[in-house]
Amino acid sequence: MTTSVRRPCVLLSALLGLSLGCATARPQAASAPVETPASAPEPLVAQEADAVFTGHRFQDGTVLPEVRIHYATLGTPRRDASGAVTNAVLLLHWTSASGEVLRSKPFQDALFAPGRPLDATKYFLIFPDSVGHGRSSKPSDGLRMKFPAYGYRDMVELQHQLVTRTLGIRRLHAIVGLSMGGMNAWQWSELYPDAVEGVMPIVSLPTRIAGRNLLWRRFVSGQIRNDPEWKDGLYTAPPRGWLEAFPVFRMMLDGVPHLQATLPDAQAADAFISTARAQAAGMDANDILYSLESSRDYDPEGALGDIQARVFALNFSDDEFNPVSLRTLETLMPRVKRGRFVVQEGSASSFGHFTQAHPELWADQVAAFLKFLEEG
Repeated sequence: MTTSVRRPCVLLSALLGLSLGCATARPQAASAPVETPASAPEPLVAQEADAVFTGHRFQDGTVLPEVRIHYATLGTPRRDASGAVTNAVLLLHWTSASGEVLRSKPFQDALFAPGRPLDATKYFLIFPDSVGHGRSSKPSDGLRMKFPAYGYRDMVELQHQLVTRTLGIRRLHAIVGLSMGGMNAWQWSELYPDAVEGVMPIVSLPTRIAGRNLLWRRFVSGQIRNDPEWKDGLYTAPPRGWLEAFPVFRMMLDGVPHLQATLPDAQAADAFISTARAQAAGMDANDILYSLESSRDYDPEGALGDIQARVFALNFSDDEFNPVSLRTLETLMPRVKRGRFVVQEGSASSFGHFTQAHPELWADQVAAFLKFLEEG
């Protein structure tokens, strides 16, 4: 297997919300400079590139001639006397998003700006688009349903190759992962126990996906697959089944107290549904289908006792994907040798599972995680 790096570019990104990524950047015509207040912070500049892995074999046995993993970095690697990078942090996004979301202004301001927990002047931050997402290889590139049926393990293996082969980093200081990215973080700690010092899984539990979390995934997948307009993945317009399913998807992301406070009547509820349908129209149904079904191979529970990294798990009490009533973290975290967890209280001003997209509400927990790593 060989790798190459393509298309370096610079991004000043500000994307937040449910998105499958963005199109390749196009040059823009020069325009007159815009004055900004002297006190306005300079936006962080991310260096972007593609890592291309040739002859990659997926867990289902499929081999693609090339697999593209798009990524970006912020900050500068710091090295010890042996030349090893010591300050690398991998940031992993949620389902249907991309690394660009994690580089948006809310994340920059809350996490990466000078003085914030993951200050980009101190850390070398790595933002990959996981396979099937963003500008990495995915079904909508052209293969559609002939794309390999990737799983979470495939995601993690390609992330690992990006870190070790492309960037030459033997050991990460930390991984911070959100939802799907948090599940990837759990897998990293088990598959590559010597490759990371600490992981922070956010809104993700260290057990297989079951119950309500499984039901909504199967519901959405079924609405796509059983829609005649899907045409076995060869549709020319968003299938109606997907457009009708996404409002349920979006509802599950939010917190019960927040929905109760913001949807007081039928008019507000209808507006929520209309907005969700409009969002769904901008997504690719095959990409969504693959991303939802890729969680089938996730089940880290059996190897929790083998984890060597420090683990700081964060969940929110209003997260309906990972209900605190199941007491999963209370039951399983004692198996992790050096593990801690926090269940942060939700409220009408938080967003349930999607509180993950509001880092200003949990940045202090990232600081606590980094302090935990310093305990040695």
